[in-house]
Amino acid sequence: MANEILTGAQAIVRSLELLGIEHIFGLPGGAILPTYDPLMDSTKIRHILVRHEQGAGHAAEGYASASGRLGVCIATSGPGATNLVTAIADAHMDSVPLLAITGQVNSQAIGTDAFQEADIVGITMPITKHSFLVTKAADIPEVLAAAVLIATTGRPGPVLVDITKDAQNGKAEFVWPPKVDLPGYKPVTKPHGKQIQAAAQMIADSKKPVLYVGGGVIRAGAHKELARLAKIIGAPVVTTLMARGAFPDSDPQNLGMPGMHGTVPAVTALQKADLLITLGARFDDRVTGDVKSFAPTAKVIHVDIDPAEIGKIRFADVPIVGDAKEVISELNEELTNLLKGAMPDIADWWVFVNGLKERYPLGYSDPEDGKLSPQHVIQRIGELSGPEAIFAAGVGQHQMWSAQFIKYERPNAWLNSGGAGTMGYSVPAAMGAKVAQPDRLVWSIDGDGCFQMTNQELATCAINNIPIKVAIINNSSLGMVRQWQTLFYNQRYSNTDLHTGTDTIMIPDFVKLAEAYGCLGIRVEKEEEIDAAIKLAIETNDRPVVIDFIVGRDAMVWPMVAAGMANDAVQYARDAAPVWDGEE
Repeated sequence: MANEILTGAQAIVRSLELLGIEHIFGLPGGAILPTYDPLMDSTKIRHILVRHEQGAGHAAEGYASASGRLGVCIATSGPGATNLVTAIADAHMDSVPLLAITGQVNSQAIGTDAFQEADIVGITMPITKHSFLVTKAADIPEVLAAAVLIATTGRPGPVLVDITKDAQNGKAEFVWPPKVDLPGYKPVTKPHGKQIQAAAQMIADSKKPVLYVGGGVIRAGAHKELARLAKIIGAPVVTTLMARGAFPDSDPQNLGMPGMHGTVPAVTALQKADLLITLGARFDDRVTGDVKSFAPTAKVIHVDIDPAEIGKIRFADVPIVGDAKEVISELNEELTNLLKGAMPDIADWWVFVNGLKERYPLGYSDPEDGKLSPQHVIQRIGELSGPEAIFAAGVGQHQMWSAQFIKYERPNAWLNSGGAGTMGYSVPAAMGAKVAQPDRLVWSIDGDGCFQMTNQELATCAINNIPIKVAIINNSSLGMVRQWQTLFYNQRYSNTDLHTGTDTIMIPDFVKLAEAYGCLGIRVEKEEEIDAAIKLAIETNDRPVVIDFIVGRDAMVWPMVAAGMANDAVQYARDAAPVWDGEE
């Protein structure tokens, strides 16, 4: 029986349907227009029209991060494609499974500087797992199937498929590949048995182990296996910025987040450990500080799906390449047999760690200017929303406070731009998360600087009935930049005042802006108004809600390890000496 003859554009839509794609975020333009025509007729795919292509990319990221499924975005050639680049780079840094489809000028016009031509394949090669250029309609099904396989297997990440206009308009027999064959692409998922044995023995022999958990555990869906491993070993657990929620904050073994703005117990436990059981983490500079002095006496077990990460920053005494879920599961069985129900003797280690927890809890002071405490606002949002909610943060102080003061009890509840640090991530990511998880409460916790980069997606949310909640932590500043200017630039505040929430200037007025976008706008300036505003936002589900919280501009994120410094130099507060005095 002959296969159906379809245009390339129809083949794109048919392929996406066969791949199980249910949602696409995008914005049409000339070079992708042929695909938008059959897309209109699809009963299986919901297309959500964004207001900016960057919003489409971040929405696809949020969709993927909240659900564990592939996120898909689509744009036209030239500026449409280049507007996706920031989100693609962001997904690359944070291992988010993303498919970006772009239109391209006719194949014979490539290289002629045609209208809206850009070499998006060349541009994105360093920031994708793979980039495809498709010039023939017949190639579309196989390429899209391969793209999805690459994006979602091994270490997840973004894949770009650039399709010329003549490929979309051309016709070919639609042939769906029975199997995707990619010579050279064979991610290792199952660990080597001898490495598992070596890791188990090293754990059994350690006296001061720490489970150093990264975002790879969440991407692998390995949180249950991690919970069992933590109980078998009984060791302290630290969860990086990308791993918040991989291990419940309510568990007494959880020391919180390590790194530049991590908790003192998490930072110091890593420094004083004799063994780091590193699971899906990559020894990022924001965690290690000065890498030469990071965890100086610790041996390292390093588990990662990406062999390129092992040994890249820190030598691994026991390297294990494999999927975190499979590796941890096998390690649990090996440890169970080796220990025979007896946990490693680490009682003295816990005495030290518990002492740190008692001496250095997270805290904050109320602003001296009488405005709201941003930490208190964020903490109340978390407490009133509960553990089933999803929180998508922008980048900066509010991001760190959201990581510190909201309790995360499950994976996929915390979304943020960790590696790239992309301002403008929060609102569209929250939008994508709400599309993926419509029954969950979804918050965008954003700064007044970040919010102004992508707030146009509030229109998308209002029109498409995506009732996200937005909390603007409005300190009228580029807050984290201002903090660094306070600490390292003699309080010379060069170009960090945004004039969004002062007593005399409010440009823009975020409440009026929210109302203009069809949202409920609320302003909160008094502490006694905080809870009522949050509750009203939670109860309002017929439209998005924006709350403008006017907070103190001089609030700072503590603890802190200054950039490039050793983690031993962690400071608990601005005027405090480094907490570590050299004695255990």
